[in-house]
Amino acid sequence: MGSEYIAPVRLAILEADTPVPGIKAKYGSYGGVFRNLFEQACATLNPPQPLSAQLDLSYHDIVNDLDAYPDPEAIDAVLITGSKYSAYENDEWIIRLVQYTRRCLEGGRVRVVGVCFGHQIVGRAMGADVGKNSRGWEISVTEHELTEEGKKLFGMEKIFIHEMHRDAVFSLPPGVTKLAHTDVCDVQGMYVPRRLITVQGHPEFTGDMVREILEMRRYGGIITQDLFEDGMRRVNNKHDGVAVARAFLRFLRE
Repeated sequence: MGSEYIAPVRLAILEADTPVPGIKAKYGSYGGVFRNLFEQACATLNPPQPLSAQLDLSYHDIVNDLDAYPDPEAIDAVLITGSKYSAYENDEWIIRLVQYTRRCLEGGRVRVVGVCFGHQIVGRAMGADVGKNSRGWEISVTEHELTEEGKKLFGMEKIFIHEMHRDAVFSLPPGVTKLAHTDVCDVQGMYVPRRLITVQGHPEFTGDMVREILEMRRYGGIITQDLFEDGMRRVNNKHDGVAVARAFLRFLRE
C-alpha cells in the first residue's frame, strides 16, 4: 500500500512592507523571500522534499490593499512578515492587521506565524505591551538564549539569527510560552501549540540582504556609524534561519 497523501498547508503570507531595491529585484516581494527560506528548509528535511509537498503559498499586500486579506476559511495558516513600520502605531492598515490576527487566533483553526513586526503584531493582538525599546537597536546576526521549550522546538541549545529592530514586545500574553531572549530584548519568541509561533529576529534574512538594509539605514541617518560598523562585522556570521524555518514547518503540522 502507498503512503497516505497529506495535503500541503495553505499558508498565506501577509506582506507588511516592500523590500529594499536589491531584495525586490531578486525576490519580488517578501513573499518571495519567505518562499526562498522555506525551499531551503524543505531541502534539508529527512528525506528532502519539494516546497509544494509542504506548503501552498499565497502572498497578500496588506499595506497597499486593505481588502487583500484571505478568507480564513480558505487557508490553514498565516505568516506576518517584518516591516519598517511600528506595530504599536494606529494607521488604518495596522489596526486592520491587528483585528485580522486576533480573529485568526480566536477562531482556533488558522495558525499564526509572526516574524519581527509580525511577532509584535501578534503580541499586540493578544494584549501585550509593545513599544520602542529603550535598550536600543539589535542588528545583524545575534545570539539568542533559548528557554527549555525553545530548545525543544528548534532542536538546538541556542540559536543565531539576524535582527533588525528597535521595537519590542515587553510582556508575555497570558497562556503564551516564551522561546528565547537576548540582553537587549527579553521576549524574542512566543509559542502556543497549534495556535501561534513567533520570533523577533529574521530567519529569512541573508548577509547580502542585511548589508543592503544597514547601508540604507546608515545613509538615511536611522542608525549611527558605530552601530553600522558593529552590524557589518557580524553580517556574514553563520546563522540558523533555516533551522527556524524547519521549526515553523513542524509547528504547521502539529
